[in-house]
Amino acid sequence: MKYARPLPAYLVKRYQGWKATTYTENKGWYRKLADEGQHPRAMVISCCDSRVHVTSIFGADQGEFFIHRNIANLVPPYNPDGEYHGTSAAVEYAVNALKVAHLIVLGHSGCGGVEGCYNMCSGEAPELEKSTSFIGRWMEILRPGFDQLPKGDADTRKRALEKTSVVISLQNLMSFPFVKEAVENDMLSLHGLWNDIGEGGLEVYDPEDSHFKSV
Repeated sequence: MKYARPLPAYLVKRYQGWKATTYTENKGWYRKLADEGQHPRAMVISCCDSRVHVTSIFGADQGEFFIHRNIANLVPPYNPDGEYHGTSAAVEYAVNALKVAHLIVLGHSGCGGVEGCYNMCSGEAPELEKSTSFIGRWMEILRPGFDQLPKGDADTRKRALEKTSVVISLQNLMSFPFVKEAVENDMLSLHGLWNDIGEGGLEVYDPEDSHFKSV
């Protein structure tokens, strides 16, 4: 493959350091993971944003979380149309095959995907309106949330839309028959979270009053 290039030297050095220390010191644990397969307790759907470090936030061990990342931590509605559905496939595998007990949607502050949706819906990002924009078409999932935003300044509305992305994803999860069945049978619980990156804050969505509250 002529387009493939060697791994950057700094990544090679980091790998070699990990293999010589972390792996060597925990070789039995890694072999146990390999031999017994994965048995995560929870699935986390988070944003692709490189600043969102799910395992660090929760101090998770390797093998504890089944993590799926996409732009703006969105879950599309259930739509078995025979097309490609990466997020839906991950949800199906987590619920039906891995039998996770918890499914967490984790949003965050300063989300570029959410800002893109906000700008697109405000008519300020015509490039995202094009049918050729993968980001624009993906962010259409969140458009209903934009239409329901309260009045206010742009920053306040964008933060509200970040949290709305979590709520819409939770609602869309319940459109999956196997998710709905697992929830109703108390085999699965859904959780919505929002992380303030700069302040290290974490808020949880309370469906009783439709608000996010600090953890």
